[in-house]
Formats: sequence, C-alpha cells, structure tokens
Amino acid sequence: MNRLLATSDIVLLKTAWRNEKADPEILKFQAALVQRSREQIQLMEDTVEEFKRSGFDPLIVSIYQMDLERAQFLLRSYLRIRLLKIVNDMIHISKTDVWNHLSREEQNFASRCSEHMKNYMDEAVLSKLPSGYQSNVKQSIASEEDDMGI
Repeated sequence: MNRLLATSDIVLLKTAWRNEKADPEILKFQAALVQRSREQIQLMEDTVEEFKRSGFDPLIVSIYQMDLERAQFLLRSYLRIRLLKIVNDMIHISKTDVWNHLSREEQNFASRCSEHMKNYMDEAVLSKLPSGYQSNVKQSIASEEDDMGI
C-alpha cells in the first residue's frame, strides 16, 4: 500500500511538473503534493542507506537509488520552473490574483526579488535621470490607464 501511494505521488508530481512547464502562467502551488513528495524522498533516502548498510545486492541498491534521483529531479525541477516564472513575471504576479497561486515561501521570494530589482533600478538608472523622471511608476500625462504595467 505504501509503495502504491508513493508511486501515485510521483506520478502526480510528474503531472504537476509537466503542467507547470507547459503553461506560460504560474499555476496554483501543489503544497500537499510537494510536502508528501519531500517526505517520500526522505523515506527513500533512508531506505537506500539501510540497503547499503545491510549489504543488499548492489543492483537492487542502484535501482532504488535511480528511483530516488528521479523523484528528486522532478521535485527540484518543479520548484525551479516556478521560481523562474516568478523572476520573469514578478511585476505582473504581484499586481494580479496570480499572487494567490504562490506558496508563502514563493511570495516572500517574489517580494524580496522585487525589492532588489527596484533598488537596482533606482541605483543604476533612475538616479542618473533628471529629478522629474526619477520614479519607476511615473505614468504618461496623456493617459490615465496603467500604461507602465505589463
């Protein structure tokens, strides 16, 4: 039963990874799946270590090790894709309901990343412009719409 549950979580993680990779927008964070996957990876690591200590056949140990590495790859790749999307679209994400698709950690990351980008832009670009143009949110006088947004 435990093996079946683990396999289905890996299949669900693979599906979430594929969906996240294929969709241009950031999808809702799969918190429960990620937590279960982390726990399953920890259990798999413990199992591999126990097999190594117990002197199991190296072929069996390497098969379990490959399964562990596959699960780690899927989880890391899923999280990296999400971080890449956050970095690329942080302004859009912070101003829309997409913000609610992020985990608490991702929201903290997006806030810090946005703050670092603002500080960089202030130092590198805006500080060198005349005083009337030293705002990164300055709007066109002719337009009342948010023409600076993405």
